[in-house]
Amino acid sequence: MSSQAEPHVIGIIPARWGSTRFPGKPLHILAGKPLVQHVWERVRQCQELRAVAIATDDERIRRAAEDFGAQVVMTSPEHPSGSDRIAEAVQTFPGTTHVVNIQGDEPLIDPELIDSLARVLVEDESLSMATAAAPITNEQKFHDPNVVKVVLNTEGNALYFSRSPIPFPRHEAQRPALRHLGIYAYKLAFLKQYVSWPPSPLEQTESLEQLRALEHGASIRVILTQHQGIGLDTPDQIPLIEQLILNTSQSTPS
Repeated sequence: MSSQAEPHVIGIIPARWGSTRFPGKPLHILAGKPLVQHVWERVRQCQELRAVAIATDDERIRRAAEDFGAQVVMTSPEHPSGSDRIAEAVQTFPGTTHVVNIQGDEPLIDPELIDSLARVLVEDESLSMATAAAPITNEQKFHDPNVVKVVLNTEGNALYFSRSPIPFPRHEAQRPALRHLGIYAYKLAFLKQYVSWPPSPLEQTESLEQLRALEHGASIRVILTQHQGIGLDTPDQIPLIEQLILNTSQSTPS
Protein backbone atom coordinates (compact mmCIF):
# COMPACT_ATOMS: atom_id res chain seq x y z
CA MET A 1 0.00 0.00 0.00
CA SER A 2 1.32 3.44 -0.91
CA SER A 3 2.17 5.75 1.98
CA GLN A 4 1.80 8.85 -0.17
CA ALA A 5 -0.81 11.41 0.74
CA GLU A 6 -3.96 11.72 -1.35
CA PRO A 7 -3.40 14.48 -3.95
CA HIS A 8 -4.76 17.80 -2.75
CA VAL A 9 -4.64 20.42 -5.51
CA ILE A 10 -5.54 24.06 -4.97
CA GLY A 11 -5.74 27.04 -7.32
CA ILE A 12 -4.40 30.48 -6.43
CA ILE A 13 -4.93 33.68 -8.41
CA PRO A 14 -2.25 36.30 -7.65
CA ALA A 15 -3.58 39.86 -7.94
CA ARG A 16 -1.63 43.04 -7.28
CA TRP A 17 -2.54 46.67 -7.64
CA GLY A 18 0.78 48.11 -8.78
CA SER A 19 1.06 47.34 -12.47
CA THR A 20 3.25 49.85 -14.34
CA ARG A 21 1.16 49.55 -17.53
CA PHE A 22 -2.25 49.33 -15.84
CA PRO A 23 -2.46 50.28 -12.12
CA GLY A 24 -5.52 48.85 -10.39
CA LYS A 25 -6.11 46.37 -13.20
CA PRO A 26 -7.66 43.56 -11.06
CA LEU A 27 -10.58 45.80 -10.11
CA HIS A 28 -11.24 47.32 -13.52
CA ILE A 29 -14.89 46.73 -14.38
CA LEU A 30 -15.56 44.60 -17.47
CA ALA A 31 -19.12 43.69 -18.43
CA GLY A 32 -20.30 44.76 -14.97
CA LYS A 33 -17.76 42.88 -12.85
CA PRO A 34 -14.15 43.41 -11.70
CA LEU A 35 -11.58 41.66 -13.90
CA VAL A 36 -10.44 39.39 -11.08
CA GLN A 37 -14.02 38.29 -10.43
CA HIS A 38 -14.33 37.02 -14.00
CA VAL A 39 -11.16 34.98 -13.49
CA TRP A 40 -12.33 33.63 -10.12
CA GLU A 41 -15.70 32.59 -11.53
CA ARG A 42 -14.04 30.65 -14.35
CA VAL A 43 -11.62 28.92 -11.99
CA ARG A 44 -14.50 27.95 -9.69
CA GLN A 45 -15.77 25.74 -12.55
CA CYS A 46 -12.71 23.47 -12.25
CA GLN A 47 -13.26 19.89 -11.09
CA GLU A 48 -9.73 19.09 -9.87
CA LEU A 49 -9.23 21.94 -7.39
CA ARG A 50 -10.05 21.46 -3.70
CA ALA A 51 -9.95 25.20 -3.05
CA VAL A 52 -9.58 28.50 -4.93
CA ALA A 53 -8.17 31.69 -3.43
CA ILE A 54 -7.04 35.15 -4.51
CA ALA A 55 -3.61 36.19 -3.20
CA THR A 56 -3.04 39.94 -2.92
CA ASP A 57 -1.09 42.59 -1.02
CA ASP A 58 -3.75 45.28 -1.45
CA GLU A 59 -6.67 46.02 0.87
CA ARG A 60 -8.82 47.35 -1.98
CA ILE A 61 -8.53 44.05 -3.83
CA ARG A 62 -9.16 42.11 -0.62
CA ARG A 63 -12.37 44.00 0.13
CA ALA A 64 -13.70 43.69 -3.41
CA ALA A 65 -12.88 39.97 -3.61
CA GLU A 66 -14.53 39.20 -0.30
CA ASP A 67 -17.59 41.16 -1.44
CA PHE A 68 -18.10 38.78 -4.37
CA GLY A 69 -17.47 35.72 -2.18
CA ALA A 70 -13.85 34.81 -2.80
CA GLN A 71 -11.42 33.49 -0.22
CA VAL A 72 -8.55 35.96 0.03
CA VAL A 73 -5.01 35.49 1.35
CA MET A 74 -3.03 38.62 2.17
CA THR A 75 0.64 38.39 1.17
CA SER A 76 3.77 40.50 1.38
CA PRO A 77 4.12 43.45 -1.04
CA GLU A 78 7.80 42.59 -1.49
CA HIS A 79 7.41 39.48 -3.67
CA PRO A 80 9.38 39.75 -6.94
CA SER A 81 7.15 37.27 -8.82
CA GLY A 82 3.79 35.57 -8.81
CA SER A 83 5.45 32.30 -7.83
CA ASP A 84 6.79 33.88 -4.63
CA ARG A 85 3.32 35.21 -3.80
CA ILE A 86 1.85 31.74 -4.44
CA ALA A 87 4.44 30.11 -2.17
CA GLU A 88 3.41 32.37 0.70
CA ALA A 89 -0.33 32.04 0.07
CA VAL A 90 -0.29 28.24 -0.07
CA GLN A 91 0.77 28.11 3.58
CA THR A 92 -2.86 28.96 4.39
CA PHE A 93 -3.93 25.54 3.04
CA PRO A 94 -2.56 22.64 5.13
CA GLY A 95 -2.39 19.32 3.30
CA THR A 96 -1.82 20.85 -0.13
CA THR A 97 0.30 18.65 -2.42
CA HIS A 98 0.04 20.61 -5.69
CA VAL A 99 -0.86 24.19 -6.58
CA VAL A 100 -1.95 25.88 -9.81
CA ASN A 101 -0.88 29.49 -10.38
CA ILE A 102 -3.60 31.17 -12.47
CA GLN A 103 -3.02 34.63 -13.93
CA GLY A 104 -5.47 37.19 -12.62
CA ASP A 105 -5.79 39.05 -15.91
CA GLU A 106 -7.31 36.31 -18.12
CA PRO A 107 -11.10 36.61 -17.74
CA LEU A 108 -11.73 33.86 -20.30
CA ILE A 109 -9.33 31.25 -18.90
CA ASP A 110 -10.40 27.69 -19.80
CA PRO A 111 -11.34 25.66 -16.68
CA GLU A 112 -10.57 22.40 -18.50
CA LEU A 113 -7.03 23.58 -19.22
CA ILE A 114 -6.50 24.18 -15.50
CA ASP A 115 -7.87 20.71 -14.73
CA SER A 116 -5.58 19.16 -17.37
CA LEU A 117 -2.51 20.75 -15.79
CA ALA A 118 -3.55 19.49 -12.36
CA ARG A 119 -4.15 15.95 -13.63
CA VAL A 120 -0.89 15.60 -15.54
CA LEU A 121 1.16 16.76 -12.58
CA VAL A 122 -0.60 14.43 -10.16
CA GLU A 123 -0.35 11.44 -12.51
CA ASP A 124 3.36 11.82 -13.40
CA GLU A 125 5.48 11.88 -10.25
CA SER A 126 8.64 12.63 -12.27
CA LEU A 127 7.39 16.11 -13.10
CA SER A 128 8.06 19.21 -11.02
CA MET A 129 5.95 21.66 -13.01
CA ALA A 130 3.44 21.84 -15.83
CA THR A 131 2.39 24.70 -18.07
CA ALA A 132 0.62 25.22 -21.40
CA ALA A 133 1.24 26.38 -24.96
CA ALA A 134 -0.82 27.10 -28.06
CA PRO A 135 0.09 27.23 -31.76
CA ILE A 136 1.28 30.54 -33.18
CA THR A 137 -0.41 31.20 -36.50
CA ASN A 138 0.30 34.92 -36.72
CA GLU A 139 3.69 35.95 -38.11
CA GLN A 140 3.69 39.20 -36.14
CA LYS A 141 3.23 37.33 -32.85
CA PHE A 142 6.09 35.00 -33.70
CA HIS A 143 8.44 38.00 -33.81
CA ASP A 144 6.83 39.91 -30.92
CA PRO A 145 9.09 39.87 -27.80
CA ASN A 146 5.99 40.18 -25.61
CA VAL A 147 4.83 36.78 -26.88
CA VAL A 148 6.91 34.09 -25.18
CA LYS A 149 7.81 31.10 -27.31
CA VAL A 150 8.60 27.56 -26.13
CA VAL A 151 10.21 24.53 -27.76
CA LEU A 152 9.66 20.97 -26.56
CA ASN A 153 11.46 17.64 -26.43
CA THR A 154 9.99 14.33 -27.63
CA GLU A 155 8.29 13.75 -24.27
CA GLY A 156 6.45 17.08 -24.39
CA ASN A 157 8.67 18.77 -21.82
CA ALA A 158 10.05 22.28 -22.28
CA LEU A 159 13.55 22.59 -23.72
CA TYR A 160 13.62 26.38 -23.61
CA PHE A 161 11.46 29.50 -23.38
CA SER A 162 12.38 32.72 -25.16
CA ARG A 163 11.09 36.09 -26.25
CA SER A 164 13.00 35.56 -29.50
CA PRO A 165 11.56 33.61 -32.46
CA ILE A 166 12.36 29.95 -31.68
CA PRO A 167 12.99 27.61 -33.34
CA PHE A 168 14.73 29.61 -36.06
CA PRO A 169 12.66 29.13 -39.24
CA ARG A 170 15.11 27.75 -41.80
CA HIS A 171 12.07 26.34 -43.60
CA GLU A 172 9.03 28.55 -42.99
CA ALA A 173 6.42 25.94 -43.89
CA GLN A 174 7.79 23.54 -41.26
CA ARG A 175 7.96 25.96 -38.34
CA PRO A 176 6.36 24.34 -35.22
CA ALA A 177 5.95 27.61 -33.34
CA LEU A 178 4.29 27.53 -29.92
CA ARG A 179 3.23 30.42 -27.72
CA HIS A 180 3.70 29.88 -23.99
CA LEU A 181 0.64 30.57 -21.84
CA GLY A 182 1.50 31.94 -18.41
CA ILE A 183 -0.26 29.36 -16.24
CA TYR A 184 1.74 27.01 -14.01
CA ALA A 185 1.08 23.98 -11.86
CA TYR A 186 3.70 22.94 -9.31
CA LYS A 187 4.37 20.16 -6.88
CA LEU A 188 4.32 21.96 -3.56
CA ALA A 189 7.70 20.57 -2.51
CA PHE A 190 9.24 21.83 -5.74
CA LEU A 191 7.63 25.27 -5.44
CA LYS A 192 9.19 25.74 -2.02
CA GLN A 193 12.59 24.80 -3.44
CA TYR A 194 12.11 26.95 -6.54
CA VAL A 195 11.45 30.19 -4.65
CA SER A 196 14.50 29.57 -2.44
CA TRP A 197 16.83 29.76 -5.46
CA PRO A 198 18.17 33.16 -6.51
CA PRO A 199 17.25 34.47 -9.97
CA SER A 200 19.27 32.55 -12.56
CA PRO A 201 21.35 34.00 -15.44
CA LEU A 202 18.98 32.97 -18.23
CA GLU A 203 15.98 34.10 -16.19
CA GLN A 204 17.53 37.54 -15.80
CA THR A 205 18.56 37.73 -19.45
CA GLU A 206 15.11 36.88 -20.86
CA SER A 207 13.10 38.20 -17.88
CA LEU A 208 11.28 34.83 -17.72
CA GLU A 209 11.08 33.26 -14.28
CA GLN A 210 10.36 29.72 -15.58
CA LEU A 211 13.92 29.54 -16.93
CA ARG A 212 15.11 29.32 -13.32
CA ALA A 213 13.45 25.90 -13.11
CA LEU A 214 15.05 24.67 -16.34
CA GLU A 215 18.49 25.91 -15.30
CA HIS A 216 18.18 23.77 -12.17
CA GLY A 217 17.25 20.67 -14.16
CA ALA A 218 13.51 20.55 -13.44
CA SER A 219 11.13 18.93 -15.93
CA ILE A 220 8.31 21.21 -17.11
CA ARG A 221 5.56 19.36 -18.96
CA VAL A 222 3.81 21.50 -21.58
CA ILE A 223 0.15 20.81 -22.30
CA LEU A 224 -0.84 21.74 -25.86
CA THR A 225 -4.12 23.58 -26.27
CA GLN A 226 -6.03 25.66 -28.78
CA HIS A 227 -6.94 28.09 -25.97
CA GLN A 228 -5.11 31.35 -26.72
CA GLY A 229 -5.08 32.78 -23.19
CA ILE A 230 -6.21 36.30 -24.03
CA GLY A 231 -5.23 38.56 -21.14
CA LEU A 232 -5.81 42.22 -20.32
CA ASP A 233 -2.38 43.86 -20.38
CA THR A 234 -3.07 47.50 -21.23
CA PRO A 235 -6.13 49.82 -21.17
CA ASP A 236 -6.38 49.91 -24.97
CA GLN A 237 -7.41 46.22 -24.94
CA ILE A 238 -10.50 46.88 -22.81
CA PRO A 239 -13.10 47.19 -25.63
CA LEU A 240 -11.95 43.95 -27.32
CA ILE A 241 -11.86 41.86 -24.16
CA GLU A 242 -15.14 43.25 -22.87
CA GLN A 243 -16.80 42.28 -26.15
CA LEU A 244 -15.29 38.78 -25.94
CA ILE A 245 -16.70 38.39 -22.43
CA LEU A 246 -20.14 39.52 -23.58
CA ASN A 247 -20.04 37.18 -26.59
CA THR A 248 -19.06 34.25 -24.37
CA SER A 249 -21.79 34.94 -21.81
CA GLN A 250 -24.41 35.19 -24.57
CA SER A 251 -23.34 31.85 -26.07
CA THR A 252 -23.25 29.99 -22.75
CA PRO A 253 -26.44 28.00 -22.03
CA SER A 254 -28.29 29.25 -18.95
